Amino acid sequence: MVTNGLLSLGMLVVIMTGGIDLSVGPIVALTGIMVAGMSKDGMPLFPAILICLLVGISVGAINGFFISRFKLQPFIVTLATLGTIRGLVYVYSDIPITPTDPAFRAVLGAGFIGPFPVSAVIMLACYPIVWFFLNRTSSGRAIDAIGGNEEAVRLAGINVKWNIFLAYMISGLFAGLAGVTLASRLGISQPSVGAGFELDAIAACVIGGAVLGGGGGSVFGTLAGVGALGVIDNLLNLFNVQSYYQQIFKGLIILVAVLARRKK
Repeated sequence: MVTNGLLSLGMLVVIMTGGIDLSVGPIVALTGIMVAGMSKDGMPLFPAILICLLVGISVGAINGFFISRFKLQPFIVTLATLGTIRGLVYVYSDIPITPTDPAFRAVLGAGFIGPFPVSAVIMLACYPIVWFFLNRTSSGRAIDAIGGNEEAVRLAGINVKWNIFLAYMISGLFAGLAGVTLASRLGISQPSVGAGFELDAIAACVIGGAVLGGGGGSVFGTLAGVGALGVIDNLLNLFNVQSYYQQIFKGLIILVAVLARRKK
């Protein structure tokens, strides 16, 4: 659940502004294959991770710039970014990359802090941090308010463009962290990874109470949605349900969750 947990956290911040980020899956693929490639070429692991996180933030910044500056639809902008970044992944490498550095898996993928996996500790630590950001900082409260009534927030003198820009950078950051963590856990990075990850993230947010279109959302509700979706995935796998049917099921979950919260 770690990969989806990180993606869902960034997706929640974007959804709370009334937007959506379809580019998180390709960012996972790009940062995952980049960290594997740099590690294989001999770069120390932590600088490689830092570069990949900056790449994720940069992609989010591009999304946020076009959405906030030119008032383009988030769906269109992030859909364009999805295709562009997916192409860049294959430009970087069209074959899987397996790092030779043993620290690549030992630090994140196979590392433990006591009985707890390092990757799970990182994910769980991110949730209270984002909760504090959204509920105890001016930018976080502005992001929440923008989804409810953007014009009112603008008239109140709050910089709407900057906060929307910031929301997409946060989403890119968590997508980059998810890509690095996933590549480390698997010990190999494939350019095809990440397809459909955005659907899982949106589903977890909606299950957790986020309102598509903005105006509502809960950090710990999203964590519960991630957990519920993880249990559903595991049960479907245990019953040998094919992945195609799992995607259908997740789509229906989103539809039912949205219908349940519709305004009467």
